[in-house]
Amino acid sequence: MPREDAAPGVSTRRAFAKYGGTVALGGLLAGCTGGDAESDPAGGDGGDNGSAGGESGGSDGSSTDAGDGSYTASISPTGEVTFESPPETVFTRLTHHADMAFALGRSDGLTAMHAPDYYDGLWNQFVARLPGVSLDWSGLYSSWQPDKEKLYELNSDVHLADPAWITRQDAWSREDIDEIAERVSPWFGNSLSDRHQEPTGEWADGYQYYGLWEQFEIVADAFRERERYEALAAVREDLLATIDERLPPEEERPTAIMVAAADIEEIYAYTLSNPGFLTSHTRPLGPRDAFEGSIESGTVVDFETILEADPDVILYLGGFEPGTDMGGRRTAFEEDPVGSEVTAVKNDRIHPQGARYQGPILNLFQLEMTAKQLYPDAFGEWPRYEEGPYPEIPADERLFDRQRVADVINGDL
Repeated sequence: MPREDAAPGVSTRRAFAKYGGTVALGGLLAGCTGGDAESDPAGGDGGDNGSAGGESGGSDGSSTDAGDGSYTASISPTGEVTFESPPETVFTRLTHHADMAFALGRSDGLTAMHAPDYYDGLWNQFVARLPGVSLDWSGLYSSWQPDKEKLYELNSDVHLADPAWITRQDAWSREDIDEIAERVSPWFGNSLSDRHQEPTGEWADGYQYYGLWEQFEIVADAFRERERYEALAAVREDLLATIDERLPPEEERPTAIMVAAADIEEIYAYTLSNPGFLTSHTRPLGPRDAFEGSIESGTVVDFETILEADPDVILYLGGFEPGTDMGGRRTAFEEDPVGSEVTAVKNDRIHPQGARYQGPILNLFQLEMTAKQLYPDAFGEWPRYEEGPYPEIPADERLFDRQRVADVINGDL
């Protein structure tokens, strides 16, 4: 049941925050560019600012003190929000936001996320390699199509989700968004930056796109966790510097494709280098697109189409999910008369991926593993993965410091 002091029709403000955002705040939210508006399959899961092929762009999400103990932070498309204290309980919809909350020490405060049991299993495959870190998202409210009354009941301190995406659903209007912001807590998230999707309706004017780590910085400031952000950003910068230093010349790089399939009879292909944070772990590594731009992200392909592209490497989304049989997926290619002729299949280079809607923690792991999957001579061999947690990489072959990341998540700075 919704809490009594925040029932629909009763005006009340969350003590910790004042919602100050409106859509289209002129110069504050300038920087919108076009993009595609494809829908995203629920099972598929980043653009980035920074070096190694990341996107750039000024962030208008800085945090400022108001002088009375409160502070403001702003993000497109909601604009400026005034916080009286850092949020502790967090509603999320997509996993890039859930991972941000996790990185900032708020994982136990999550009240909702998309497919919580699925992503709890997937994320824990990576968290297993972070000493002393735990994560439990199982049993949370599944928020792919959130119910407004449920948001009253959850009573979260902040809604780390994009209202421009929420209102794409028939059940939600701009009035509903404003009601929740006013009577429960503000919205403070951006999701259409995933592949620079085009905002619709009143959200279209002034929508700004962010790289994954650019948005993470804004969210960290909203949570008053600047030190945590800077520590993790330093780990990432070291990782990207290593990639820059060892990355082979373009003409020596393999061709690759990324696919996902719950059923091998319906294979979805995804792009590797388009703008948006969904490619934040592949774009910096610069593999050559085996489809040569002929396939849009989310296109269904068959073995014949894959053979025509003939990639050197196949990256398999969701391959780390505990219920996925990676051995069986490889066998399906190997036993098919067409699939077995693909170069990646012949050379045993079908490798698992985690999720496209990655936050900062998963991004570090996926940069490391994808570097090894694409360029074993430069970054060290990737172990053949069948099942279980992220492989235990020898200490001298790791591309980032697990202990440092674990310490930051646990608040040991």
